[in-house]
Amino acid sequence: MTSSTLHKSRSAERALHLLDAVVTAGSISLGDAAKSLDLPTSTALRHLKALEHDGYLDRDTHGMFSVGPTFLRLALTSLREGPAAHLTTAARPHLDRLAEATGESAYLAVRERSRAVYIATAESTRAIRHVGWVGRTVPLKGTAVGATLTGDGEPAVLRNTGSVEPDVAAAVAPVIGPDGTVIAAISVLGPSSRLDDSSTDTVTTAVLAAAESLSHDLRGPK
Repeated sequence: MTSSTLHKSRSAERALHLLDAVVTAGSISLGDAAKSLDLPTSTALRHLKALEHDGYLDRDTHGMFSVGPTFLRLALTSLREGPAAHLTTAARPHLDRLAEATGESAYLAVRERSRAVYIATAESTRAIRHVGWVGRTVPLKGTAVGATLTGDGEPAVLRNTGSVEPDVAAAVAPVIGPDGTVIAAISVLGPSSRLDDSSTDTVTTAVLAAAESLSHDLRGPK
């Protein structure tokens, strides 16, 4: 490999890692993006501006980077036509019913190496609600969705509050594939002030029912 080819390879790798940092954070400053990859600010800015130019990223008036229209188009195409297309299609009615039953936003997540990525949602209709996590990744470690995706498939609901966002609570249950392994997680996310102990029974029952129904649909008729 020539020095020129090696340089291009490293440059592409840095750009992809910066894109991943933005997707993971949702919105990130130049300084934090550079720090996350231990890059000089000038190097990070060069790659971020190139991604912005091609539409993979957007930058607001405060200099914060977020995903742009090109990235969103590719992500949506992947969800409609890629390996997760069947799963998201099957999950849609279950997410809709779950959001209606709980009054909160319902999500479907799958494992992506050391992270969980949210791939579908049915949003709450309430004025104050949790939105905007489709395409976002969170760590497997220390989160209810992560523990669910790495668990043994037992039909139980895990709850967590503030592990990713301080005022957001989650209730999560596993989706079991035809081979008996956990292939996804269904969750309800909402303000922790509403998803408190008094709502535990209602939310737990609804989340578990949605996960079990989707698991049944994926297994198909026996």
